[in-house]
Amino acid sequence: MSNSLTKAGAVPTTHIRRVTVDNGIDVFYREAGEQNASINVLLLHGFPASSFQYRNLITTLAATGRYRVIAPDLPGFGFTVVPPERDYKYTFENIAKTIEAFVDALNLTSFAVYIFDYGAPTGLRLALSRPKSILAIISQNGNAFEAGLGSFWDNIRPYWAEPTSENREKIRWLVGFDATKFQYTEGEAHPETIPPEAYHLDQALLDRPGNADIQLDLFLDYQNNVKLYPSFHNYFRTHQPPLLAIWGKNDPIFIPPGAEAFKEVLPKAIVKFVDGGHFALENHGEEIGREIIEFLGSEIGSGVKA
Repeated sequence: MSNSLTKAGAVPTTHIRRVTVDNGIDVFYREAGEQNASINVLLLHGFPASSFQYRNLITTLAATGRYRVIAPDLPGFGFTVVPPERDYKYTFENIAKTIEAFVDALNLTSFAVYIFDYGAPTGLRLALSRPKSILAIISQNGNAFEAGLGSFWDNIRPYWAEPTSENREKIRWLVGFDATKFQYTEGEAHPETIPPEAYHLDQALLDRPGNADIQLDLFLDYQNNVKLYPSFHNYFRTHQPPLLAIWGKNDPIFIPPGAEAFKEVLPKAIVKFVDGGHFALENHGEEIGREIIEFLGSEIGSGVKA
């Protein structure tokens, strides 16, 4: 019996851990499953969340006994601590470098990666850097195509075009409570069933001194992710990683054409939709979890960890 299970059918223990990487960054992460499991699964969260969004998926995957499941908080999010003296520049390139250092610190030489929202440009930069490490990709509203950018981005494009103080202040509302809650509830048939602690926790962490400006810096830098899309597409065409795109079809931020577009570069990609919004795991976690387990089982089997 797995040591992470106290008895048959019990929920695996999710361990809360920290590791210092990348010149002093204290990365907070959640982990479940055996460290010698055949397959590592790396879960990368999005804005404005943290590894907390994977609290249920972590145990769903680990309960199979086949996966070591690891979910870090990205710099600027959750409980990861970036010391002020580090003078960290909040860009997606730097966040990806930090997560790459995190992967090395945990000796994750091969892994499947779940990408969502900001986790997509982070995880796909990892794929560019070390393509042989990527066993499979699960994209849940993790975009890599212009076609997937919904009308939400019309709020931010003027800031990309002219990064003035005035345009920066015009989008500050995006780090407020109403915008945070909207991302959880919009597109859900039963938003009243979403645990309110999810978006209240996100907002409490967004409201920390200085954090709003970190997020505004990342909104500006997001345009550099779009510029990298052709490089991501070249990676897909060249390496043909197994990919499951499982999408909340009512997401106004990353819309369904972004899921379908994976088939243009990955003919064998599996594309499925759930009747939910951006944070689809909150109300559709069981369905998504089943699809992931079936996908990983069929695409990489029991796995061979390098």
